[in-house]
Amino acid sequence: MQGLFFETDTGVRYFLRGMVMLLGFWTAWRAGKAVADGWGGYGQVIAYTLLLGVVMRFMHYALFQGPFISPFYYVIDVVLLAVFSFSGFRIRRTRQMVQNYYWLYESTSAFSWKKKD
Repeated sequence: MQGLFFETDTGVRYFLRGMVMLLGFWTAWRAGKAVADGWGGYGQVIAYTLLLGVVMRFMHYALFQGPFISPFYYVIDVVLLAVFSFSGFRIRRTRQMVQNYYWLYESTSAFSWKKKD
């Protein structure tokens, strides 16, 4: 039945892997942004990223028969997810500081702000 709809399994699996990666990156971005919205700190971002790393390992295990308990792949997942979660956190925190305290701070980039002169 597999050959009826798809020529090979690898094309579909690559697409699914890409979708799982995009879902994980988007979830990490939103988790970092949610922590910033709640005025949380970097500790919460790290905790949520570590938990999301476990979820991503499970998704790779359940969908692609990859190793579930693999410290090497877990660290790779967490590092990649941390890039997105810290980016989402920092961009949202910068926007909060500039919008909520517009008389004190101005934006210098998407990731930072400074005191107004």
